[in-house]
Amino acid sequence: MIQSIILIGMIVLLAFMLIGIFNKFVRNRNTVKDAWSNIDVMLKRRHDLIPNLVNTVKGYAAHESGTLEKVIQARNAAMSAPKGDINAQIAAENQLQQSLRSIFALSENYPDLKANASFLDLQNKLNEIEEGLERSRRYYNGTVRENNNYGESFPGVLFAGMFGYKHFDFFEAAAQEREVPNVQF
Repeated sequence: MIQSIILIGMIVLLAFMLIGIFNKFVRNRNTVKDAWSNIDVMLKRRHDLIPNLVNTVKGYAAHESGTLEKVIQARNAAMSAPKGDINAQIAAENQLQQSLRSIFALSENYPDLKANASFLDLQNKLNEIEEGLERSRRYYNGTVRENNNYGESFPGVLFAGMFGYKHFDFFEAAAQEREVPNVQF
């Protein structure tokens, strides 16, 4: 009788532990998805703003069409990245961010463009979006870290496959962003 009670108690305890582990996997996965959805909203705002920015620049820098076409191509690639594939979206967004930098570099060559109120307004809005994205990326990366740590450490690693653990990649800066800028006088 006592052995049966101990056995039943151990089974109940084990069941509660498994439920806790399973629930932690679900919480982590949902937190990562929530963090990504916040980024996704900001990316949509960025995608909506880019055509206006490009059209403003086109008026001043018509012969720079190659640069502007690359921005539009990068935007289209970012918009068409599979919504369920966070890693593909991250790669596409990093490419888009690099192409946006080329637009702002163009403004250095066109003083009239730098002084244009529409361009400045669009640039400010884009800067706001980029700052929000940076904050959201940090939060997203924190949730990814927690998810990945739990799924790859004990006891999570023992049950990861059984409970549908998914490893997420960090939203890191593209290689070009890590380069130190060359400032010359």
